[in-house]
Order: sequence, then structure tokens, then C-alpha cells
Amino acid sequence: MSRRKRNILLVLTALLLAAVYTFYLYNRTVDLGDRVVSIIIKPGDTFASVVEKLISEGVVNSRVMLTYPARIMGVDKKLTPGRYDFTGRNSCRSVLDKLSRADFLKVKVTLPEGAPIWKVASIIADRLDLDSAAIANANWDSAFLQSLDLPCLEGYLFPETYIFPWGISEIEVVEELVGQFRAKTDSIWPDSIEHGLSRHEIVILASIIEAETRLAHERRIVASVYVNRLRRNMKLDADPTVIYGLGGLNRPLYHKDLKKDTPYNTYLRKSLPPTPINSPGLAAIEAALHPQKTDYLYFVADETGGHHFSRTNAEHNRTKRRIKALKNNR
Repeated sequence: MSRRKRNILLVLTALLLAAVYTFYLYNRTVDLGDRVVSIIIKPGDTFASVVEKLISEGVVNSRVMLTYPARIMGVDKKLTPGRYDFTGRNSCRSVLDKLSRADFLKVKVTLPEGAPIWKVASIIADRLDLDSAAIANANWDSAFLQSLDLPCLEGYLFPETYIFPWGISEIEVVEELVGQFRAKTDSIWPDSIEHGLSRHEIVILASIIEAETRLAHERRIVASVYVNRLRRNMKLDADPTVIYGLGGLNRPLYHKDLKKDTPYNTYLRKSLPPTPINSPGLAAIEAALHPQKTDYLYFVADETGGHHFSRTNAEHNRTKRRIKALKNNR
């Protein structure tokens, strides 16, 4: 073999060994075992800073095998903010694959129908590690409300199951909830509302209906009671609004509570309260839009979890006495 061929063979061998070694380094795994390492990528973070986090946390052990392939793949220019969790065995290749797919942590959050804003804020804060006060206080941020074209947030944080990326901000969450409200209700609004209420007043009424009954067949009947009372200029006498005005109660509503004057005390003030008292679901909003045609003006909870409806105060009082007697005889 000539010297020239021998040199070419050596170069090729060296290149092959380098390629094999590079492949080995690129695919070599680091075993984290059961330990979970969370790498948080914030908007504006550089790829170099992310590499340092991965190295310092022991997810991988080669800067070079992260940096150069990332440049070739374009991953270093397309970082998606979020929380990326690593456990078990990881290689530079698997890490870059995770980053390129934006395989960050996504959190399932379920907001129940009928939850007031402070409950919604608490659920979101607990699941997404956010500031509940920042969410609740947005209800009083006039500039933010103006940007959303809303009179308040209460009532417009649509109850639904959401999948949020971990690392989302409080404001982004609120915007998503309001966006969902609009998406769900956009098609249900008639050109004119039959009983003369505004859209905002419909949401207020729906929130009261949501608080009063969980029974689907009762919603439109409950709606009819309140619409009938509004038409007659009667006070609504709605316990849930009083409770809301007192900041929520972890006890039964006492008679003395009904005498405390707040903007939400519908035993003392006529008309609807100034804002919704919770996040009503779509069914409650539709019930408020389309109440059943009845002559009912009163209702009271019965012994089965439903309600008895009455046309007159005398009938209402007789029903209350009968229900009380049944409870006492148990």
C-alpha cells in the first residue's frame, strides 16, 4: 500500500472514529432515576442559558452535544416557553427532541359551574402555581376590563375543563377564560331579549339561577320566578346574592344576615345585583334567556333537594310550614 493510500485510510479511520464517538456522546444517557428535574424556560431566555440549566441540574453532561446539533436543527432559535420535566434516562438527542416538539408540561384545570371569582382564582392558583390575588384583583382593574370590553370579570370566567401550559401568566389565563365565554355564548344571543334585560343582566340572572338550583328541569322555572318578580318591581329575595355580598359564608345564612345592607342584598334592594355572583354555565344562561312561562313568584327548597314553587305568599308560607313539619318528624 502506498504512503498516500495509507494516509487516506488513516484520515478516513479517524473521521469514522470521530463520527462514532460523536454519535455516542449525542446518544449517551444520564440516568436521573426517579428524580424529576423541572427546567423552566421563560420568554426571552437564550438557548445558552437553557443549556446551563440542563448541565447544572445533571440532565445531560455535554454542552457541545446540545449546542451544535441545536444550531443545525434550529432548536436554539425556536424555544417555546414552559416547564419541561425530565426523569429517568436522558440524552442530548432526547432533550433536543423534547425541546423541538415543545413537549412542556400541560396542566388540566377544571372550573366548576357556579364558582365565584375568588374560588376560580384559588383553583387556578393551586393548579398552576400562580397568584390568586392577581386573578381576583383583575376584577377591579378598569383598564384591563376596558381592554376586554367587560363591566367585570365575575360571571365571564367560563366554567370548563382547560389544558394550560405550565408557566402561563395570570392575565393570559383570564383572557383564555373570557375568550371561552365568548366562544360558547356567541351563538345563543337573540337580536333582542324577550324580557327586556341586557346581556350583562342576563349573565347576572344566570349566576343567581346557577346558585339556586343544580337540577336541569328547574332552571327555567327558577328563571321565571325572578323574571316575574322583576316585572312586578318586587325584591328578588335571593339568598345567594346576600351570601355573595357578605364575601361568601361557611355557615348557614342567618336572619340577621338579611338585614346587612350591601349592594347584593336583594332582600333590601329591588332589581338585580350590580354584578354576577359566580360563573354560570351555558345551561343557566340559556334558562335566563328563555324562562318558562309561569305565574310563580316564590320557591323554597324541599326535602328532596329540589324546590316547591308557589304563586302567592300565602301558598308559599303553607309550603314552608309543611316542609318544616316533615323535617321535624324525621
